[in-house]
Amino acid sequence: MDRQISFGQYRVIDNVLFGLILCISEIVIIAAAGKWFPGQLYTVSAAAAVTAIVMMRWGAWAAIHAGLAGIVYVGVQGGSPEQFLIYVIGNEFALAAMLMIKAAGRNKIRENVLLTIAYALIVQILMQIGRGSVAFAFGAGTGAILNFITTDALSELFTILIVFTASRLDGVFEDQKTYLLRMQQDKEYQNGEN
Repeated sequence: MDRQISFGQYRVIDNVLFGLILCISEIVIIAAAGKWFPGQLYTVSAAAAVTAIVMMRWGAWAAIHAGLAGIVYVGVQGGSPEQFLIYVIGNEFALAAMLMIKAAGRNKIRENVLLTIAYALIVQILMQIGRGSVAFAFGAGTGAILNFITTDALSELFTILIVFTASRLDGVFEDQKTYLLRMQQDKEYQNGEN
């Protein structure tokens, strides 16, 4: 039986899978860091990498993953309600990177190594600025943004590596409607040759 799913069903399944990848990654990273590097000021997170990939695939649907990353990170750490707000709202600042997608275009960002790296870095830095801005609004002081950027500097490298790798894999770092249409055309072309 050749049952096909609808585009909407595919989008839900895809977003759920990326959500699971994000949750598992964050939990494993936090547990590993706590065991192997206790007391370190630096953190690593998959939040920006997954958000950047989902944003490239689905646009504003990445808001779900950005918020989810904040919930998981603070939840696993046992944070306060204020910290939940800092990370959830702060992570949403990453969606401003959609302006870069609109200006440069998805294909150009995917195909150009420097634009891919810039996009990944922009998503990460926007999250850090967002967290720092929300923390500042809660009275954290003027150094809040700088603190988030410096303690999360390893995440910048991690995000660049993950997004760059995803950009080299067929269909992973690509608008999914475009990708599915391309796959359908390839299938029709191959069927026409047979």
